[in-house]
Parts: sequence; C-alpha cells; structure tokens
Amino acid sequence: MHRRHLLNWMLASAAFALPFGVSATQIRNARLWRSDDKLRLVFDLSGPVQYKTFSLSAPERLIIDLSGATLSGDFSQLALGNTVIRSIRSGHFGQGDTRIVLDLCAAVQLNSFLLPPQDGQGDRLVLDLRSAAPMHIAVAPEASIDKPHPKRDIIVVVDPGHGGKDPGAVAAKGEREKDVVLSIAQLLAKRLKREKGFDVKLVRNDDFFVPLRKRVEIARKHNADMFISVHADAAPRLTASGASVYCLSEGGATSATARFMAQRENGADLLGATSLLNLKDKDPMLAGVILDMSMNATIAASLQLGSTVLGSLAGITTLHQKRVEQAGFAVLKSPDVPSILVETGFMSNARDSQRLVTARHQQAVADGLFDGLQRYFQKNPPLNSYIAWQQQQKNAKA
Repeated sequence: MHRRHLLNWMLASAAFALPFGVSATQIRNARLWRSDDKLRLVFDLSGPVQYKTFSLSAPERLIIDLSGATLSGDFSQLALGNTVIRSIRSGHFGQGDTRIVLDLCAAVQLNSFLLPPQDGQGDRLVLDLRSAAPMHIAVAPEASIDKPHPKRDIIVVVDPGHGGKDPGAVAAKGEREKDVVLSIAQLLAKRLKREKGFDVKLVRNDDFFVPLRKRVEIARKHNADMFISVHADAAPRLTASGASVYCLSEGGATSATARFMAQRENGADLLGATSLLNLKDKDPMLAGVILDMSMNATIAASLQLGSTVLGSLAGITTLHQKRVEQAGFAVLKSPDVPSILVETGFMSNARDSQRLVTARHQQAVADGLFDGLQRYFQKNPPLNSYIAWQQQQKNAKA
C-alpha cells in the first residue's frame, strides 16, 4: 500500500521535484483576514515552492501539499472563530514535504496562487476560500439563533500500561510497573472527572491484562478526543532516569531508547490501521491517500499534545528527554485519535522507583498530566465541546 501510494505521489509531483542540494523552503507564518465575499489565508514562505491542493468530504477538508517545504511557524495563534475553518493541522508528508489540512465547517470554492517577493514581502502562497453553498437560501433565523450549543465533554481515554499476567518493569525491591501506573492513571481520571467539560474512560481500573489491539479499540469505541498510555518502564541502562513522552513514528525511531521502548512495549504486531477507518470498500489508492493523510495529521496533533504535556512534567520531575520522542508503538497506532505514551520514570532506576511508589509523587505526576492535557485543549478545543463554547463566549465579549 505504501509503495503504491509513494509511486502515485512521485508521478503526480515529478514536475515539482527540487534539484539536489537545494535547501527546503520554510513555511514561516500564516495570516488570515476576511472580506465580504471570501476568507483569505496567506502562508509566508522563505522562498518559492511547488504545491497542490485537493478536498475531501464527510467531513469537509481542504488539503495543501507543499513539495520540499518544512514548517517553522505556528498556526495556533490564528483567529479562526466565526470562519469556515474549524482548525488547521500539519504534518510531514513523503520525502521532506509538508501537508497542511484545513478542517472546514462547510464546502468551499478555492482560488489559490503564489506571489513572488515584492514591496518588502517575501514569497507567499495565497488561498481564497468562498462558500460553495448557493447564495440565496431561506433560513429560519429563530432556529439558527436558538439552537443550543452541544457543549459536549472532551473524551479522554487513559490507559494504564501492562496489567494482569504482564507486570511490566519490576524494581529492585519488587515494586511492579503495572501497580504504579494504575495508581497514577486512576488519580488522573479522578482529576479529569472533577473538571467541567471533560469525561474520562480507563482502559483498565483493576489488575487485569488488556491486549494492545484492544486498548486502541477502546479509544475508538468511546470516540476519544485523545488517548494517553501511562508507563514506568525499565531502560537498558540503570542510570537512565526521568520522564519521557512518546508519539507514533511511521518511519524510524528518533533515538535508540525510543526504539528499545517500542520494541519492549509492542509484544504484538502493529495494528492494521486501514481496517479501523472502514476503508475496505474504497479504491486501494484512495484508501492509501486517506489513511496517510489522517495518520500524518494525527501524528502532528499528537506531537503538539506531547510537547505540552512534557512541558508540564518538567516542573514536577526530571526529564529523560527534553523533546517528544517518536517510535513505532502499537498502542499509539490509531489513525484518527491523537495519542501519546508517557513514561513517568524508570522502575529500573533506584531513585525513580523510590519516588514513583509514593502517593505524593503519583499525585504530582497525575496533576502534571492533567495540566498538560488542559492547556492543549484550551489551545485546540474540539468541535462542539464545552471548552470551544467557553472560548466562543469570551470572543463574543471581547
């Protein structure tokens, strides 16, 4: 599937290939403004770029693929309220390319073009979005005004690693990872339940074994907005200590430790994600494109989530890595649910294990995880969620 998709991409973008040795163009910034008849989105670039666009429906999305480009800017500050754009996601695509996904509230008509440097401005990619709906539609004003906001809860699935016949890592004095992470997960779940706008599901709430495939299925069964797997593993070196956050990588691991952790945790084949998206009835090439787009966008969201959580943990415990690591964790391979795996410390390290078994440190870690999740969702509120409604109220008063 990957080879067919890669071949299709090469054929479609052969004319866009960059000469050997040419450095990648940077997507430095994005700007947004409205006029009476359109919404204009401008990407500021460090140089010229080749791009292509296409749209998908159910739900409505606009995809922009930029050949030989890397993202150095941040889209999180764009004021998307009361626009046709619900959210903007991005991720690596192909060999050194970037894919940007606009999640839309409705179908749009697109006019896109490149602008060369002029009047002190650099290269720019301009996207003009106009409503694709007919201009004259009879609408009952009362219905649109009075329709209540869903204000739904954000669903967080918390997965305490291991369990039952699988004890996970065992410390020198016999403390087991499965017990430590269950306690932390339960404390995190209690904290989430106390916060208005959140709901939480535990993959396990007792000492029993859950296969990796089942853990991912539980997240999708509950239509999770995010999935967090909590661990406290052993490392090859007894001196390894501190917390880490991991996301899925479709390629190689970002470090030897990440590769070791993924191999240790997986114990089962990586989940066949194509079946999860119900793509069996789709043309194989189309299915590959949709799956790749979904997975890349989900990984990008997971990296952003992981970075926020890692920042929160930095104030509570030492960090094993100061960046989010990536590897092929089976438990994170859900194509449409942002997912992270948090190593709260190493049971193989004497100092870490002594802290991890204490109720005080377990509570501190749970609070840190909650703080990271909350800050992420305040910046990226899911559609129709209570937090999204709160932000709409604030924007209306501003």
